[in-house]
Amino acid sequence: MKIAFLAAQSSVHTVRWVNALAERGYEIHLFTVHPGREPLHPAVHVHEILGLFSKPSLSYFFSAPNLRKKISEVKPDILHAHYATGYGTLGRLSRFRPFLLSVWGSDVYEYPFSSPLHRYIVTRNLRAADLVLSTSQAMAQQTLKLEPNVRGIEITPFGVDVAQFRPHPEHKNPQLFTVGTVKSLAPQYGVDLLLHAFALAHRHLVENAPNIGRSLRLLIVGDGPDRKRLESLSRRLKIDKITTFVGAVPHKEVPRYLNQLDVYVALSRYESFGVAVLEAQACGIPVIVSEVGGLPEVVSHESTGFVVPKENPWSAAEKIILFALNRELLSKMGENSRKFVANSFSWEKSLKKMENIYEVVYKNKNKYKNPRV
Repeated sequence: MKIAFLAAQSSVHTVRWVNALAERGYEIHLFTVHPGREPLHPAVHVHEILGLFSKPSLSYFFSAPNLRKKISEVKPDILHAHYATGYGTLGRLSRFRPFLLSVWGSDVYEYPFSSPLHRYIVTRNLRAADLVLSTSQAMAQQTLKLEPNVRGIEITPFGVDVAQFRPHPEHKNPQLFTVGTVKSLAPQYGVDLLLHAFALAHRHLVENAPNIGRSLRLLIVGDGPDRKRLESLSRRLKIDKITTFVGAVPHKEVPRYLNQLDVYVALSRYESFGVAVLEAQACGIPVIVSEVGGLPEVVSHESTGFVVPKENPWSAAEKIILFALNRELLSKMGENSRKFVANSFSWEKSLKKMENIYEVVYKNKNKYKNPRV
């Protein structure tokens, strides 16, 4: 089967999909407006479609003739666009069918609410797709709120490579109790809420269990527009001496940082799915997440971690304190976490689900004849 991907090559998620499918023997053609540096499988064919403009947002609209020409040369069996905004627009304007469209998060949670025009673009792209794919039930519901008349919608969780993300106790300092996250430092991911929760937990433990309180550390891996503000907040909360901002790291190094943690915390204000939460659990690390979006779907509450109310640092602080005072609970939930991901969210299971969808669409591709623009 020949599959044309319309996606950002600069995204590690795109690279994982195309590499895995190429390894499975599919002929993959990646059409992209965003070139990347992550290594690709030799069998992945990359086609840059920058068009007449250097700005990607303009290229989406004006590169359609170029894309149509290249698609007519490649003759794929399926066109699969990732992201309902730019690449979704390009996929719709390509007029190719069958056309699959994966929603990613901000394309249905943020972009459509920027203006009536933005909403019009997204809903039109969703209607044009023969099948919409979502990583979570929560995001699927959000998509249907935007556009109830989609032709079909399927859940395709983004799984974790449990061989790459696995426990490595040698990376952990047994003298410390390390709380942390691996996240882009942007407002929607609530890293400021984590700082407040950690400060509350630290203060309580220093007063009530001094030895444990003095062992607390906060590790924040990732970069983004909020970094300076968050560093300033850590100073105001008087936790800057025990907080480390690592910055961005290559994805292949993420397991090493995750394995330094005792507890992983994600207090996002909205979240479409929660890949990093699954990666942490695959490493045997219990998690604390906010009750938003797809996060509750990737945690087994009170078995692999805790789901706490959104925008509530004290609720998260209580769970940090609970873990810090109860190493037996920490260990048990860590074991449960690894099993939970292996059983329900392995990369192999996710890949097989996507393959099954492709096979069904491919077998019925003759019914997709007329472009829906």
